[in-house]
Amino acid sequence: MAVNLTLIKDRVQLAMKDDTTGHSFDHIQRVVNNAKMILASLPDANAAIVYAAAYMHDLADDKLVADPVARKVEMQELLLTAGYSEDEANAVMDIIEKLSFSANLHHHQKLTLEGQIVQDADRLDAIGAVGITRAIYYSGHHGEKIYDPAIKPRKHMTKEEYRRPGTTINHFYEKLLKLADEMNTEPAKQIAQHRNQVMKDYLAEFKAEWNGER
Repeated sequence: MAVNLTLIKDRVQLAMKDDTTGHSFDHIQRVVNNAKMILASLPDANAAIVYAAAYMHDLADDKLVADPVARKVEMQELLLTAGYSEDEANAVMDIIEKLSFSANLHHHQKLTLEGQIVQDADRLDAIGAVGITRAIYYSGHHGEKIYDPAIKPRKHMTKEEYRRPGTTINHFYEKLLKLADEMNTEPAKQIAQHRNQVMKDYLAEFKAEWNGER
């Protein structure tokens, strides 16, 4: 039986329609588009698994939903209803479990080729011009300070420490500027270098303006 990606897309769009943290359906669609671009260079990957994981990757994020465990049960059921085999559904859920930045803070999670593609697709949307905008949007949603030179970027964080409020600008040093070097696939690595420079240029301009230098 052919898989029904439209069913998954529609369910995800409904679930994310009220998001105000930078994880709304427009983010999801960009991740899917990034995954499609990467897939073009990696034809051996299972596209059905990649697309399902790309659409569903934020559905059970514990910073976005009150009951991630219950949501994961719903996601497994959705995959089976959409025509995925049990093994395929498990592969999708394994990717979603392992791809986040917080899940890799102290131990690099081993991902399948499909998982590497989805992780890269998600991380590409966290950097560059869109990434800058999303960082500011997310930080404002949580009432964080924009910048305080006295507050230094945190290092060697636990997941709990990572989730505590910081500052918008520190988030670039704590996470976003690290992502270009952590891409898995060649297409993502190439795009990430440009987007990483966009962020560096932004930070240089921000600090110059903050300090009244120009």
